[in-house]
Amino acid sequence: MATDNRIHFWKRNPKGPGSMQPVYGAQHPPLDPRIQHTFLKDTPKTNSLNVKSKKASSFHEFARSTNDAWDIEDEDDEGLLGATHTSAAPRPPLSTLSECEADAHPAGRQSPPRPEPCRDRLQPDGGPANGRVVKSSSEAQLNTTAVRSTLQKQQSLPMRPIIPLVARMSDQNASGAPPMTIREKSRLDKFRQLLAAPNTDLEELRKHSWSGIPREVRPITWRLLSGYLPANMERRELVLRRKREEYFGFIEQYYDSRTDEHHRDTYRQIHTDIPRTNPLIPLFQQPLVQEVFERILFIWAIRHPASGYVQGINDLVTPFFVVFLSEFVEEDVENFEMSALPLETQRNIEADSFWCMSKLLDGIQDNYTFAQPGIQIKVKALEELVSRIDEDIHSHFQKYEVEYLQFAFRWMNNLLMRELPLRCTIRLWDTYQAESEGFSHFHLYVCAAFLIEWRKEILSMSDFQNLLMLLQNLPTIHWGNEEVGLLLAEAYRLKYMFADAPNHYRR
Repeated sequence: MATDNRIHFWKRNPKGPGSMQPVYGAQHPPLDPRIQHTFLKDTPKTNSLNVKSKKASSFHEFARSTNDAWDIEDEDDEGLLGATHTSAAPRPPLSTLSECEADAHPAGRQSPPRPEPCRDRLQPDGGPANGRVVKSSSEAQLNTTAVRSTLQKQQSLPMRPIIPLVARMSDQNASGAPPMTIREKSRLDKFRQLLAAPNTDLEELRKHSWSGIPREVRPITWRLLSGYLPANMERRELVLRRKREEYFGFIEQYYDSRTDEHHRDTYRQIHTDIPRTNPLIPLFQQPLVQEVFERILFIWAIRHPASGYVQGINDLVTPFFVVFLSEFVEEDVENFEMSALPLETQRNIEADSFWCMSKLLDGIQDNYTFAQPGIQIKVKALEELVSRIDEDIHSHFQKYEVEYLQFAFRWMNNLLMRELPLRCTIRLWDTYQAESEGFSHFHLYVCAAFLIEWRKEILSMSDFQNLLMLLQNLPTIHWGNEEVGLLLAEAYRLKYMFADAPNHYRR
């Protein structure tokens, strides 16, 4: 009976969760509509729920007392796609639009879906447009008007925790970045020694990278650990040149097809998702940066037809892009103007981000194929693991009918990028790339340790609604390297104490 009521709740509005597919493209059916919106959509405000004065103590009671909690987000999707204009998302002034967009949105007319970039600003071969890498013809810089318009629009949407990049990308705790200690300088010297060897010892490099990679050598270390670059020093420059040329060859060969009927939906979804990637960080709102992300994701999608583009993959480009950008930027990365870099440097960052993201996804592609079996297997493994690690938390979820898919799907789909500040994600990925099967297997233990970290808060919640809200809004905004280090240490302990727990679910 409870199951029937839950199904009725998730299906009661035809505009609601059933209309959303986490795997985009006509060839993919939706996930179970009971849970798909919970983890793929940004968490709605509490006051957007039409809840009775008496708090619901279980999913069943919550469902009976709640009108479709995600209706507002479906409206937001329509607004972001440009299908309609509402008072909650005002149309920016024409001065903030590119020439192409201004032509496509004459005054007094409803705006259609966001138009294709103009031919003169987006070159299929990734070559220069007005002397820059695919640059908007009317926005050489992100001016203050555009920033204000972006922030106003974001503030009108249902809020999720703001996760800024925070100051510099240097290794730091929440309290700031202290001067380099003797130990840190010694570690940096060791990294440089390993990287300067004629043949880098990758096992030794992984060993030193597990506890964090110094900022100064992180870009080259990530290229090596991801398998993008060879260990042999003499071959690296040749490989880099060949792979970068190969990527822009893909752009020239395939990017024009984004307007073809077969690829139009894929490109449109990418085009829609990119502005939502770290929406409050100015770097990612620059048209030049967004167009880089569009090309990376579109080329990856058409080269991997088994999965295509899936919402969430856009987040996975971000750490690589920021790390490779930081190689050339000593100042505040989150406010850096990408167009200030030389054209060749922009192209190199784009190509390297594409190849390293591709290497990552090669190891977890079953997360994004039809029905996303990899994620479902991992969430089930997390449930089994938590039931052995902490029976109290597991029983608490059962008591209030909280399903692991309702919060952990996003943890697996986005590799905790929606739960942690970007600086923490980059530190986390140092270890993932040093670990054997870091993204595909060790991440499971990190998720378990992350859940147990909030044990006290979880057990203090005595109703379904607040429990789920907590799990979707865990307060990590002030986390730094120290907190991530403790999380990884606990995950390492769990891996060796309970290594057989998820084996039943592993392929």
